[in-house]
Amino acid sequence: MTTPNDCNQKIIDEFRANEGRVGGMFEGARMILIHHIGAKSGVERVVPLVWFPHDDGQMAIIASAGGAPNHPAWYHNLRANPKIDVEVGAETLPVVATEVEGEERDAIWQRVVAAAPGFAEYQQKTTRTIPVFVLSRLG
Repeated sequence: MTTPNDCNQKIIDEFRANEGRVGGMFEGARMILIHHIGAKSGVERVVPLVWFPHDDGQMAIIASAGGAPNHPAWYHNLRANPKIDVEVGAETLPVVATEVEGEERDAIWQRVVAAAPGFAEYQQKTTRTIPVFVLSRLG
């Protein structure tokens, strides 16, 4: 049986082998790998995510979990440990992740669903408001 971790690992391997480009359902999407620290375990994990351009070179990421009823694990990890590294193309950058809410979140969300309508479908599948984070480069 193929698990989500198996699928993620294949995407991570392809991302690293092709300087950030992947195929399949993510072909042509802007992808990053976020290195996040487990809120409870303290263990570093890596997850591939689609990102969206934001102000001044910042990146927006969406904690959709495909419309699941609960936030993805990485959401809780970023809340507990917001200073992370991200792989963008062949570069690794230190960033700080900030959850945005209210009007700022709504404005980003509208740009996201305009660019990737599947995110609107994820929101329709769940009663939770899907969180949005902005990643700002450190240093």
